[in-house]
Amino acid sequence: MMQMDLPPGWRPVGQPALAEDGSVFSLVRDGQNGTQLLVRGDAAAGFDGESCGVGTLCRLTPENARRLAERLPWLRPRRLPPDRPSFGFGDRLGVATPGHIRSVRDREVFPVLAQQSVRENARTERTFDQVLADAVFAAFREGFDEGFGADADHLKRIADAIEAARLGYTFFTCDPGDVVQPADSMSVDELRARFAELPGSDDLRERYADRSHRIEGGFVLRFSEEELLRAAVKYLGAVEHAVRMYRALVDEIGPDFDYEVSVDETDSPTSPLEHLFVALELRHRGVDFVSLAPRFRGAMEKGVDWRGDLDAFKRDLAQHAAVGRTGSGHRLSLHSGSDKFSIYPLVAEATRGRCHVKTAGTSYLVAVEVIARCEPDLFRSIAARSLDVFAEERATYHISVDPGRIPAIDSIPDAGLPELVESHDSRQVLHVAYGSILHGPLAEDLFRVLGEHEEAHYEALARHLGRHL
Repeated sequence: MMQMDLPPGWRPVGQPALAEDGSVFSLVRDGQNGTQLLVRGDAAAGFDGESCGVGTLCRLTPENARRLAERLPWLRPRRLPPDRPSFGFGDRLGVATPGHIRSVRDREVFPVLAQQSVRENARTERTFDQVLADAVFAAFREGFDEGFGADADHLKRIADAIEAARLGYTFFTCDPGDVVQPADSMSVDELRARFAELPGSDDLRERYADRSHRIEGGFVLRFSEEELLRAAVKYLGAVEHAVRMYRALVDEIGPDFDYEVSVDETDSPTSPLEHLFVALELRHRGVDFVSLAPRFRGAMEKGVDWRGDLDAFKRDLAQHAAVGRTGSGHRLSLHSGSDKFSIYPLVAEATRGRCHVKTAGTSYLVAVEVIARCEPDLFRSIAARSLDVFAEERATYHISVDPGRIPAIDSIPDAGLPELVESHDSRQVLHVAYGSILHGPLAEDLFRVLGEHEEAHYEALARHLGRHL
């Protein structure tokens, strides 16, 4: 174990690391300045910091994270390994990743530690740059040298994808859900009229109409005329948007990245036949995608378990997984993946481990539960504020909540408060209000409590996310 001289009053956080040029890096902390990076050796000249006599103290900024990753290559984001399932850990707080890392150690799962969407960043007032920096410093703190990914999630604008690419992200999730059409409710006559207006409609009819496709596992999927019309009208615009984003990324950084297409945030489920249509059209246009997120049957709501017809879900899942294994293959991606404990074993078995799961809000809820146990009065304030903003904050989420079923917060004894984080209605109210909490007047106290109970927070995250894994 390396020993380092520290500035007076500072203590080490984690273990130091040695770069190839002999420079030594360590995280250190004091009561006034928080955690900073201590750099000793020739590398110090490249960092933004101040001399402290025994080295250079540097704030945990995105610029210093990039410089640290240049010196320690194991801190650079990597692509998904082809032979392992992958799991996305959204850290909306910027302080949860050490707990995420502890949950994944000694497991055959590749972690995506930097994962936020533009929507989440807007609500938390963070940036892609800061999200990646937080992941880098957390991996350094934990000495996690097994590799991690960085996912710019639910990208709707090409400009946002390019920004993330320039910052070093390795995974890009295209979300063309805004252009998915409500074809399930259209009559056949309307579908025919809309289909005729699609670019290349004659070619689509020639390639798909009344043709059968044998997929892995012995399944045969056949496009009747109506099913072709519905799939094309519903998803062709989404495919074209995904193609444009993919080509823009290739032009910017070359083809060495992971690309996912997500159509999960829509009103109607994606049938296995529609999944096949989207996958074939992406391949036909030269898109090398590694995963696809369909809109699954049943209720895939945020932060709570899946609900629906389990037998029907199993039938669909078997075919979705088979579509994913057909041809050059891709992972089946499960979005809103937090707390879907009833279907995780089914997904793992059906995909044979070739799957990707995304979580984010469940980690915020772990933090709120820690606060409920450690500082009940602050939790009551968070819960009250969450109820106040719920009507506004729920607008962009698919959830089913009746706030009227939540008991009066002041009537619940301190020992009963953590149960509110587990109850369906109050859990989802707390979940969707994270933006208002994290850039509101309660944020400072929230981070204070998590800092005072840091190890309890990490242990709770490791336990809860470990249950997922």
